[in-house]
Amino acid sequence: MNNNITKIKICGLTRNEDIEAVNELLPDYIGFVFWKRSKRNVSKEKAAELKKLLNPEIKAVGVFVDADIGFVAGLLNGGIIDIAQFHGNEDDAYIEKLRLRVSEMSGGSKLTEIIKAFNIDRLESFEEVENSKADHIMIDPGKGSGVTFDWSKLEGLERPYFLAGGLNPDNVQEVVRKIEPYAVDVSSGVETDGVKDAVKMKAFMEAVRTAFSSC
Repeated sequence: MNNNITKIKICGLTRNEDIEAVNELLPDYIGFVFWKRSKRNVSKEKAAELKKLLNPEIKAVGVFVDADIGFVAGLLNGGIIDIAQFHGNEDDAYIEKLRLRVSEMSGGSKLTEIIKAFNIDRLESFEEVENSKADHIMIDPGKGSGVTFDWSKLEGLERPYFLAGGLNPDNVQEVVRKIEPYAVDVSSGVETDGVKDAVKMKAFMEAVRTAFSSC
């Protein structure tokens, strides 16, 4: 696994070949998108199939936008995903309701790990981000936009964060060195013609893992 400070998440996996690639590369997290407007959307059944093939050392993250709490809880309780990541209007009340639902479904045996994404361009201050009841926060410029942003906007944010938006093998090393995020999240930046590219995934991971050793 990645022993560096910055963890790695490769999001939007849809094919068996994608799982084979990450099982070899061992990122910290992978993502399954459950949002019908995304070209990377997967069904519950497909995600379950892919999860069975995934190395158990890698955490599977489900990505949602204003999804029904029962649907998300079912995926968590069923072991199809390990973590829920939210990009919509999910607030602290939603997060607490989800945790309660998962606890009830599992008889209190399951804890819910949550990532809440915040659009950097819509933040008036970092207060909401700093105080979020999610376990982790993510900063990005929109729902899987694949567009980068001015990383200096993150100055003053004290809470560790996942960084997403426009990252690729060519720029990720620079951003890791400059702002040292808790984790980096990539999707379109490691694709060719709309599908995951194992060569680009490997290059991305090598760039992160050698960010400081190659200074």
